Amino acid sequence: MLRRLVVILCVVVPLGARAAEPQWLTLPPTPTLPPALQSGLAPVNGIKIWYATFGRGAPVILLHGGLANSNYWGKLVRALEPHYRVIVMDSRGHGRSTRDARPYGYELMASDVMALMDFLNVPKAALIGWSDGAIIGLDIAMHHPERLTKLFAFAANSDPSGVADIAHSPVFNAFIARAQKEYEALSPTPTEYKSFLAQITKMWETQPHWTAADLQKITVPTWIVDADHDEAIKRENTEFMAANIPGAGLLIQPEVSHFSFLQDPAQFNADVLHFLAHVKGR
Repeated sequence: MLRRLVVILCVVVPLGARAAEPQWLTLPPTPTLPPALQSGLAPVNGIKIWYATFGRGAPVILLHGGLANSNYWGKLVRALEPHYRVIVMDSRGHGRSTRDARPYGYELMASDVMALMDFLNVPKAALIGWSDGAIIGLDIAMHHPERLTKLFAFAANSDPSGVADIAHSPVFNAFIARAQKEYEALSPTPTEYKSFLAQITKMWETQPHWTAADLQKITVPTWIVDADHDEAIKRENTEFMAANIPGAGLLIQPEVSHFSFLQDPAQFNADVLHFLAHVKGR
């Protein structure tokens, strides 16, 4: 009887352990944004960029990743709005924003950010970017440093060779499927997701192409941040960027992936708050 009980316990314990997935293998629900002080469609660069602002204080711009929308920042906005003027925007062709016939590119999308800043009368701001949003932030830091006070770049890459193969990642594939439903619900062109995905994928495959010399030109106070289980970004590229941006900080967040701000928002928000409070800006 004792031997039989041992066998049963050996079966039950692994099943229970297997049920509790580590958080880096999860994709928590997309948050909602809190009520905005101001929101609308800004006519910039020949398109309409959806934006919203929250709180008062020094301006902080949040830029989401490719295929996503500003709702992904819902938890971070709530952490920042008691202290800062938080500005979110849907990148061109993403979320509620429109686009034109020009192909997607980081330089073009960086110009959209600066045009929105002009529309909102924001001469310079701190920028928090995730993935494509972080690359856009690096582009602004490189070419228009006068527009940024500091940059928190999470899950960026400096070259397409820095992107890992995400084809077999369950979490990333779940995100792509979720992004389609969100695109269909929010976009002014809800039936064009497949074309949208193809064009964004082409951008990922061909941009950016920054050398060590390019990165060394950045003078904006910068943290290069990534997750220890990022499905999409190779660690060596993260370390390459941090090593070549003068004075850059390098932060690897534990127990999370490319979707850190959803998987462990307390950790992500605390890191951003620390960065904003303690890293001296321009």
